[in-house]
Amino acid sequence: MDIQQQLALLSRGTLEVLPKGGLEAKLKLAEKENRPLRIKAGFDPTAPDLHLGHTVLLEKLRQFQQCGHQVVFLIGDFTGMIGDPTGKNETRPPLTKEDVLANAETYKQQVFKVLDVDKTEVRFNSEWFGKMSAAEMIALAGKATVARMLERDDFEKRYKGGQSIAIHEFLYPLVQGFDSVALDADIELGGNDQKFNLLMGRQLQESHKKIPQIIMTMPLLEGLDGVNKMSKSLNNYIAIEDAPSDQFGKMMSASDDLMLRYYELLTDVNLDEIKAMHPMEAKKQLAARIVARFHGEDAGKAARDGFEKQFAKKEVPDDIPEATIAAEDGSLWLVKALSQAGLTQSNGEGMRLVKQGAVSVDGTKVTDKDFSLGLGSYLIKCGKRRFLKLEVTA
Repeated sequence: MDIQQQLALLSRGTLEVLPKGGLEAKLKLAEKENRPLRIKAGFDPTAPDLHLGHTVLLEKLRQFQQCGHQVVFLIGDFTGMIGDPTGKNETRPPLTKEDVLANAETYKQQVFKVLDVDKTEVRFNSEWFGKMSAAEMIALAGKATVARMLERDDFEKRYKGGQSIAIHEFLYPLVQGFDSVALDADIELGGNDQKFNLLMGRQLQESHKKIPQIIMTMPLLEGLDGVNKMSKSLNNYIAIEDAPSDQFGKMMSASDDLMLRYYELLTDVNLDEIKAMHPMEAKKQLAARIVARFHGEDAGKAARDGFEKQFAKKEVPDDIPEATIAAEDGSLWLVKALSQAGLTQSNGEGMRLVKQGAVSVDGTKVTDKDFSLGLGSYLIKCGKRRFLKLEVTA
C-alpha cells in the first residue's frame, strides 16, 4: 500500500493519534529508510482467556502487518506482577509469577488466531526488568514527579477521595514507558484508558535520547449490553475460546448500532457496504466472520447454518416457496420483490403492508417503504402466513 492507503486503514477506528501528523511522518520515514516500523502493544497476562475487547488492539496490529510493518507483541510478565492500576478505584492485588506465566502461555495460543505468527515478535518485559538492579529502578523512578503522576485521572480521583495509592502503582506507568525504550518502538497502541502510560513512553524515550514514539489510542469495546466495557465480570462478552455456536448466537444478540461498531473496530470491511445491507444479513455475516477467525471458515458456515435452522424451526413452516430475483445496480426494492414473487398483487399493496409493519426480513420488521435488499439470501414473511425464501442475485 502507498502511504495514503496505509493512513486510511491504520487511522480507522482510532480515537487519537499523537502528535498530530505523527503517523504520516513515521510512515514517510519508514519509506525513506526502507524499513518496517516497529509497532508495540503490551498485554498483561492477568487472566487466562481473552475476549473480543482485547482483539481491538490485535486487529489494529494485524492491519499494521498487512502494511508490511513489524509487530511486537509484548507480554507484561513483569508488569503483571505489579498490577495495572488503570481505571481502578483501589489497589489491585498483584499476581504470582506462576499465574502470570501460565496465563502468558494461553495468550500466545489465542493471539495468533488474529496475528500472523511469522510476522510477530513476541517479547516478555522480564527480559530487561529481571536484570535491572534496585539502583537502576530507583533511577527510573526519578524520571517522573509525584505531581505528574497525580495528573493521571484515576490517581487524582483516588487521592481526592481519600483512597489509598500504593507507591508501587506509581511505578507502573514508568515501567510500561521504559518498555518502549527497550524495544525501540516507533508506535505504541493502547486503549484510551492507557493514554497517560503511552505518553510516558514518549517522555522516557526522549530522556534516553531516542526518537519518541507515536501513540495511537483505541476505544474500549462495548459489551453486548451496548453500554459497559466488554468484561467477563459483567457477562457481556464474547470470548475467543467460546464454542462457535456460542460466539454466533451471542453476536446475533447485539443491537444494530453495536454491530456497526464491531464491524469498524474488529474488521476492515467497508462500512458503506454494511450500511447498505439488511441489518440481519449484516449481523449474520459478522457473526460468521468472527467464528471463522477463531475456529476456521467451515466452523463459521456451520454456525450460520445451525442458527438459521434453529430460527426456521421456531418461525417457518417446513414447505415454503423459493424465488430468485435479479437486483438492479446491486439492490432490489423490497416492495418490488414482494410483487414479483407473488406475495402481493401490486406495488401499492406491498407499500401498504410495509407501512403497517406486516412485512419482516430475516425476522426483523421493515416499515420503510423504500427499503432495498442487497445481494444474498433472505427469509421474507408477509402478513401472518405467507413466507418466501428469496435469493437476490446480480
